[in-house]
Amino acid sequence: MRGRHALGRLPPAVAGDTAFRIFCTPELSNYRTADHHQLTERARFHLRHARWERVPTPAGEVQAYLFEPEGAQRGTVLLVHGWTSEAAFMTAFIEPLRRSGFRVIAFDFPAHGHSAGRRTNLAECARAMLAVCDHYGPIHAAVAHSFGGFVSLLVAEGGPPLARAHPIERLVLLACPNRLTDVTRDFGSQLGLGAPAQRVFEHHLERVGHRPVATFSAIELLRRVQVPALIIHGREDHEVRFRNAEEIASACPTARLLAFEGLAHRTILYAPPVFRAVMNELAQPPLQVEASCPRTKSAHSSAGREMKASA
Repeated sequence: MRGRHALGRLPPAVAGDTAFRIFCTPELSNYRTADHHQLTERARFHLRHARWERVPTPAGEVQAYLFEPEGAQRGTVLLVHGWTSEAAFMTAFIEPLRRSGFRVIAFDFPAHGHSAGRRTNLAECARAMLAVCDHYGPIHAAVAHSFGGFVSLLVAEGGPPLARAHPIERLVLLACPNRLTDVTRDFGSQLGLGAPAQRVFEHHLERVGHRPVATFSAIELLRRVQVPALIIHGREDHEVRFRNAEEIASACPTARLLAFEGLAHRTILYAPPVFRAVMNELAQPPLQVEASCPRTKSAHSSAGREMKASA
């Protein structure tokens, strides 16, 4: 993290305010690699055949990319990128989906990619995604990476900071974190925030999110949404640890976990076995919600063996 421990010397109110501003500025993220701009330009090449559209949202205009299907349309799939990323990094999913008959919508969150703004937060991203879903819906499925999984769950649930939900029939969550508190505490630790400054920082998140930070949990959101969810995670993910996927899948009766060997937080977006798993999931009919979790556990163990052999 840039300026590691630098904020620890400031008064708690100032340190917490500064941490919140840094946290909400994607370009300042330590997770961006030194070659981020070169990788971005290379990835954007794959958006050249899209229909580019500006979509008005409560968080400002966002850039959307529309890909029409081959043949009869089976439904609309929304691709949702992660924090500091953009739609261009999700494009490897587009051709398999389009060739299978899905209309594909990708978009850039506020302050990401070609969308407006320099700063944003979880609440603004959720409001922007809700507007995109309303504009292009109904949404058959959302394929979401990392932070985008959190946002997708919020939109499907419809609680604060949103006034309502947009129904999403099926979710595919790639390398999704479970608890926002894990993210905020790790961020605060890297900045050297003391406990008072950490409380100030998290209070800002609660102010914009209209709910306690502790309630931003993928487990709790998915339990309330009650739709089929495929949880895909690489065991070598060092940014969002594999235990997040295990926690989500073991606690949610509508979830299945596919564990991949040899895939990290970003390489999971470019692996052919992942594409095949996503396409197989989206081809399935809607599932009935079960009262307990044995299916989740058995699917996790059998899928883990299969993916280890094929990844």
